[in-house]
Amino acid sequence: MTEKHVWELYGAQIAAALPAHELLFFPGGEVNKRLSALEELAEQMVARGADRASVVIAVGGGIVNDVGGFLAAVFMRGIPVIQVPTTLLAQVDASVGGKTGVNLCSGKNLIGSFHQPLAVLIDPLVLASLPDREYRAGLFEIVKCGIIADAELFEVLRTEKDRILARDGAVLERIISGSVRIKAEVVSADEKEGGLRRILNFGHTFGHAIEAETGYTRFLHGEAVGWGMKAATMLSRLEGVLSDSDGDAIIACIDSYASIPPLDGISAERIAARLRSDKKTVHGRTHFVLAERIGATRVTAGVSDANVLASIRAALAG
Repeated sequence: MTEKHVWELYGAQIAAALPAHELLFFPGGEVNKRLSALEELAEQMVARGADRASVVIAVGGGIVNDVGGFLAAVFMRGIPVIQVPTTLLAQVDASVGGKTGVNLCSGKNLIGSFHQPLAVLIDPLVLASLPDREYRAGLFEIVKCGIIADAELFEVLRTEKDRILARDGAVLERIISGSVRIKAEVVSADEKEGGLRRILNFGHTFGHAIEAETGYTRFLHGEAVGWGMKAATMLSRLEGVLSDSDGDAIIACIDSYASIPPLDGISAERIAARLRSDKKTVHGRTHFVLAERIGATRVTAGVSDANVLASIRAALAG
């Protein structure tokens, strides 16, 4: 399963490695990450003779990995999936951890399943073909990993910006492997997000809300997470759990990789209202991941509504 433009780039190599395969094309984009597209893919699998001995191989970005994983999770009550991420965001996030799903109009990834991949195959060389905007968007997930669990990784991101933006192979291997290690360790300890895994959502609660508010058409997922991390950092400061110096360093690092689209015309109040539909809202209380310092976070539902709104407004103001 892949998208047509990905197949144009890498299809020949993949076909040579897999002489026996059936090709499924997904139209791509957040707007197509829906149950209707999943059903169409499943119908195609049946028509081509797929059965419980089949394997889904998802080749592409985060959306392909999410949808391909969910397709494998529910087709004939579950078949294996192999994730082959071709974007930076997918390599450090969507392909690792077993989260799969599709969107509803009311929110992102509200229908899905935990379905661990049989294997994840990451090749940093494919990033050479990635557009600059997509590449920068993926870097925000790596920044997140540094903030939540690895101050040394954060320091690499802060001090090696030029090499990272130049896609230097050695530094890419360092930051990708570091991010995958962090996520794998967290997921191994808490596969289904009962506790520790929630720290991986730093910036995502706000980010998912702004994606939904703008109809999944204005922001790449990584861009929304970058903006969401700024809001989460501001909330951490307002709640008194993060120092001004660490807060300034986090905001400066995010801004140094900036690829966040203009934020004009977005209502802070509507973003705040959408937080109540987030998957991390339990019994009407939204759980936020707050930064305590660079390399450490906490999860809490006991935050001030006024501080949440103030954080959104400040992040929208840039």
